Parts: sequence; C-alpha cells; structure tokens
Amino acid sequence: MMLSLYDGPTAAIVLGGTLLATLMRCGPGDCWTALLVLARCGHRRFDAEQVRAGFAGQLQDIRRDGLLRLHPRHSGDREFDEAADALIGQRSVAGLLAAHQANRDHRLALADIAANTFTQAAELAPVFGLAGTLISLSHLPSDGIDRNAYMAAIAMAVHATLYGLLAAHLVLMPLARLIERFADREDSARQQIVDWLTGELTLVIAPRAEPGPRQRREVA
Repeated sequence: MMLSLYDGPTAAIVLGGTLLATLMRCGPGDCWTALLVLARCGHRRFDAEQVRAGFAGQLQDIRRDGLLRLHPRHSGDREFDEAADALIGQRSVAGLLAAHQANRDHRLALADIAANTFTQAAELAPVFGLAGTLISLSHLPSDGIDRNAYMAAIAMAVHATLYGLLAAHLVLMPLARLIERFADREDSARQQIVDWLTGELTLVIAPRAEPGPRQRREVA
C-alpha cells in the first residue's frame, strides 16, 4: 500500500518546488535561521536547574563579599552568563535586566523567523501539489485510447495533491508550531529565573536607607 503511494518524479515536483519557492520568498538567511532553530529544538534544552544553582552560589558570594568584589561564576548558558557579566560590570540589577531583555528579544526574533518560514512553506506546499496535478493532467492522451498512459496521468495527479497536503499539514505546519511551543516554554523558564534572581538581588544589594532628620539629631 505504501509503495503504491510512492512517486519519485511527482515528489520532486512538489517538494522541490516548495523548497525553491520558500527560498525565494523568505530568503536564504531566513531559511538557514529556520534550520538552525529547528536543530536547536531537537538537541539543546535549557537547563533551568543548572542556571539556578549557579546563581545561588553567586548570591552567596554577594552576601559574603559584596557586589564590588564579586567574581563571575558562569553557568554555561550564554544568555545568563552575559547577564551575570553585566550585573558585575555595571554593579546594578538594571544591567542584568537589560542584558536579559536584549538576549530575549534576539532569541524570540529568531524563533519568529523560523516559525514564519515553515508556515510560508506549509502554505506553498499545496500550491505545488496543485501544480503537479495540472502537469499530470496535461499528459493525458488526447485520443483517450492509451489506457496505461491515462492511468499514469491520473495517478500522478492524485499523488501530487496528496504530497502537497501531507507536506503542509503533517510536516511543515507542525514544525512551525513546534518551534513556537519550544520558544514559549524556554522563555517562560528563563523569565521565572530572572524574576527570582531580581527579587533576591534586590534584597541583597538594596542600598541602606539614609537616616532622616530626626535620626541625625538623635545621633548628634
């Protein structure tokens, strides 16, 4: 049954046309970004526990030595390592938040590009399925006598439509949604750590309140 659905030339028309049209519509840069983001979804997971543990040690150093004498402890996560460097370099939570926001904007922008690229491909696949159908129908025998040629043309038409629909709804659109879900989960996990870290740092490095006029008179 599965072997009867295989049609190499028709698959080449539908899939090759979809790939070429996506490349022309989105550009080589966006297509390459989409592949990189997709590969990251499959091989690289954000380790929230490792990052939290690394910052827990950093907070202990701040409590003991203060922020001015703090040495960075890198967790291995590029975004949070840059945020930690900004915290130490600028000696403020604002620096950490600015570095986090810049990385967050860049990460989500890449995810949007990747998801949009696969969505565009999903929209184009049925179009080239229709194109394959039209090409196959153009090969129908004009005299209607050659039964084998007639059946081959009809089979190609059916396969072209089927390949376009399967590529769009079982491969390309699910990949676009996969990238979106992965980006949302990672962003949520990162934001939870940032919120926790901001609260802890505010308590640790909050400036002491200046004495009021009455307190200064009493001291005097």
